[in-house]
Amino acid sequence: MIAIIGGSGLAKLDGLVITHRQVTRTEYGEPSGALTFGMMGGKDVVFLNRHGPGHTIPPHRVNYRANIIALKQVGVKQIIAINAVGGIDSNLEPVGLVIPDDIIDYTYDREHTYFGSEHGPVKHVDFTHPYTEKLRKIIIDSASRNMIPVTTTGIYAATQGPRFETAAEIDRMERDGATIVGMTGMPEAGLARELDLD
Repeated sequence: MIAIIGGSGLAKLDGLVITHRQVTRTEYGEPSGALTFGMMGGKDVVFLNRHGPGHTIPPHRVNYRANIIALKQVGVKQIIAINAVGGIDSNLEPVGLVIPDDIIDYTYDREHTYFGSEHGPVKHVDFTHPYTEKLRKIIIDSASRNMIPVTTTGIYAATQGPRFETAAEIDRMERDGATIVGMTGMPEAGLARELDLD
C-alpha cells in the first residue's frame, strides 16, 4: 500500500475514492489526524495530513514518529510525502515540481528516532541516500508521462519553522548546497528509513 502525506497546500487528496477513515493510536501517541483509505489509479492508498484538520499543527510540533509508525502498522510499504518548499536555487521555476535526491537537516528538538529510547536499543541506519531511487524514478516517469515539468534532483534544507528563514540563513543553506527549503522533510524521511519504508 502507498501512503501520501500532505501538508501546507494539500489538506485532502483529489481523485482519491475514499473507502473509510481510521483513527489510530500508537505507542508514540496519536498521528496528526485520521488515516483516510481509498483507491487512486487502481492502487490502495492511505492519505494523512501532517498538519491535522484545519492546518493546526505547526512543523515543529508534528508527531512525526506517530505518523510514520501508524502508516507502517496499517500495511504501508511506500510513502510519497508532499512538502511546500521555497526555492533557494534561482534556476528553479516558481510553483514547480522538485523531486529531491538529498536532504540537509537543520531542525532541532524534534523526536527524530525510534531507537535508543525506552522503545528499543540504539541502531545506526544508513541514510547516505535518503530518498529511495526506485520510488523517485516512478514519480519522475509519471510526471514526464503526464507532461508535468519536473526538476529531477535537489537538496532539501529542512528547517525548524514555523517562522520563515532569515536572508543570512538562506545564504548559508545555499553555500551548503541546498536548492530548496522547507520545514517538514525531517525527521519524516529518517523515520521512514528506520522502519524500512520506501
